[in-house]
Amino acid sequence: MAHFNYDLPEEKIAKYPVEPRDTSKLLIYKDGKIDQAIYSDLSAFLPSDTMLIMNDTKVVEARLIFSKKSGGKIELFCLEPADHYSDITTAMFQKDLVLWKCMVGGAKKWKEEALVLEIETAEKKYTLSATKKERLSDSFLIEFSWDGKDISFAEVLSDAGIVPLPPYLNRDTEEKDKALYQTIYAKYDGSVAAPTAGLHFTDNVMQSLSSKGIKTSFVTLHVGAGTFKPVKTETLGEHEMHSEFIDVSLETIIAIAQHLPKNLIAVGTTSLRTLESLYWMGVKVHSYAQLDFSEIGIQQWDAYDLPQDIPVNIALESLVKYMEDKNINRLITKTQLLIAPGYTLRMVDAILTNFHQPQSTLLLLIHAFVGEEWKTIYQYALENEYRFLSYGDGSLLWRNS
Repeated sequence: MAHFNYDLPEEKIAKYPVEPRDTSKLLIYKDGKIDQAIYSDLSAFLPSDTMLIMNDTKVVEARLIFSKKSGGKIELFCLEPADHYSDITTAMFQKDLVLWKCMVGGAKKWKEEALVLEIETAEKKYTLSATKKERLSDSFLIEFSWDGKDISFAEVLSDAGIVPLPPYLNRDTEEKDKALYQTIYAKYDGSVAAPTAGLHFTDNVMQSLSSKGIKTSFVTLHVGAGTFKPVKTETLGEHEMHSEFIDVSLETIIAIAQHLPKNLIAVGTTSLRTLESLYWMGVKVHSYAQLDFSEIGIQQWDAYDLPQDIPVNIALESLVKYMEDKNINRLITKTQLLIAPGYTLRMVDAILTNFHQPQSTLLLLIHAFVGEEWKTIYQYALENEYRFLSYGDGSLLWRNS
């Protein structure tokens, strides 16, 4: 992993986005050459037969701050629902009580007592309680209960939660982050981190893409806190990749299959991981007769163990047929797919993405895209005043053949 390190000075990390968003700088890498532009000009650099795949997940106010009777503060960071919920949406719409996996700030100070938070908005007033149920490998299972009538857990987080800004910003969340740390097309509650490649898009950018005939299609991957987790092991093989919920409609999968082999571009690493996961799910159902739906999700090393010679069109056709046969209109499952050097990309021709942390799985993904040229690209960005990480500038990287 030391090979994927680089020096990122603190002053290169963007604390806030530029305004308007589409004036962010855009580095363009293609055929070994680097050009510069800004996002408002994006459509000029894309062929008219392009389809952009975007992640329409919505960041939730996942941090809850409780005060102990003794006066101390306990922070609960809601990561994902308990395993028995079929998907995040189901858990978000629970009323009265829900079980959630949480990181706990100040866990040693929290004994067995229930934490209580009084919530008051202009329309309602109610009480939220939190109880520790179980210690997990890297989090706690927390039971939340509340006395508000017909209030969903999504509303609880909206009323009392705080936007979970990335820790590397080293600043408190501000009121304006509720809007800034959200894409304009965010739709489905569930992420604890924004799909940041999409933060540069404005209505003007979307309109310019549409005017050129460029298509847009949406998938959902609910981003987990693991996206910020650096690889702390010496080698990649020792690292456990985080698992995240994806939700893609049958209609979208058919549209993607029909668009290929024309240009397909992922807006962000989350969109890319979703697309590549769809391919491997297709490989699974093509290769294994009578595959149970519980086995369709993608584990960390599946892409390296499954058959490698299935064409993309066959894989997607197999996945579509599988869903139609089982009367599945939305594919909701988990992916733990790890894209790293040596991985062969199947689905996309280019990726729009921000500049990522040293020694992160996101940087490994970039290497899979452009090989050792990632060092040249990142050095160029550092030397030419590009802003890094979530609120920073971005790049359009075309895949090296």
